[in-house]
Amino acid sequence: MEKKIVMSGMRPTGSSHIGHWEGALKSWVELQKKHQCYYSIVDWHALTTEYHDSKNIKGNIKELLLDWLSVGIDPEKSIVYLQSSIKEITELFMIFSMITPLGWLERVPTFKEQKIQLNDRDLNTFGFLGYPLLQTIDIIIVRGNIVPVGEDQVFHLELAREIVRKFNNFYGEYFDEPMEFLTPIPKLPGIDGRKMSKSYNNTICISDKAETIEKKIKPMITDTRRKRRTDPGVPEDCPVFALHQSFSSKEEIREISYACRKASIGCIDCKKVLIKNMNDFLDPFRERREKYEKLSVMDILEKGNKKARETAKRTLEEVRELVKI
Repeated sequence: MEKKIVMSGMRPTGSSHIGHWEGALKSWVELQKKHQCYYSIVDWHALTTEYHDSKNIKGNIKELLLDWLSVGIDPEKSIVYLQSSIKEITELFMIFSMITPLGWLERVPTFKEQKIQLNDRDLNTFGFLGYPLLQTIDIIIVRGNIVPVGEDQVFHLELAREIVRKFNNFYGEYFDEPMEFLTPIPKLPGIDGRKMSKSYNNTICISDKAETIEKKIKPMITDTRRKRRTDPGVPEDCPVFALHQSFSSKEEIREISYACRKASIGCIDCKKVLIKNMNDFLDPFRERREKYEKLSVMDILEKGNKKARETAKRTLEEVRELVKI
């Protein structure tokens, strides 16, 4: 693939967990080796659902930045910036809101899904309805043409292409239609066996210390068939075994699978292997994080803001000429 402009972002709603690594950050680290990457902390997007209680967003910005730096996002290779620091985004959003049909936004699957899931708050707002358009602006204002997403987010990219196509039809071929770079949809279970999610408070965080990992994994429920040490199990029904798939070697996975079925390994010993492997994997992240915690990381963010702002300003100036305003 020739060198592209990659754009992606995350909402600052709490610490990143290992599902974020599997589903996004791993790909981000690889993409920055070959392409120009823009990675945005999208705090305006956080406001679309957290507007009623926004006090934690500002503190979460620094935590999210540290998470990114710790896993290997390199500010010398990638432009890392804060969405709300790029005021040009709001103006381009306003321009595009004039040409984006309401029906296009209302048919976004996550619009209805999140209204059901987050039924404890009023999401009948312009901001929530318009967030897919804001996502489109995030991409195109830095001239992004590749967006790493899971299959569940492909619809958003199809909508972005429709919106870009409509603009180009009105004002001339200016923006590239952004294409998806498919990333794995993580199927990691949380420590309670359900899908790993901040909303369930069942996550294993990238920033967790070694002793925290141990405290979280030791009490995890395993295959319910194994009521006693001598009872054989079915590894595929065990959330601990599911985590082994990401953090243990193929040989270890084979050995644990066989031993579980034959009841020749106990769940405690199985968990010990996972704890060691997970901590070995996270140790380089912890070392990097410790280094960045000694620095003024918000200065790193401001440097990225400046670079992103320069690109956004240039894009907006050219769009204003095309639209004749």
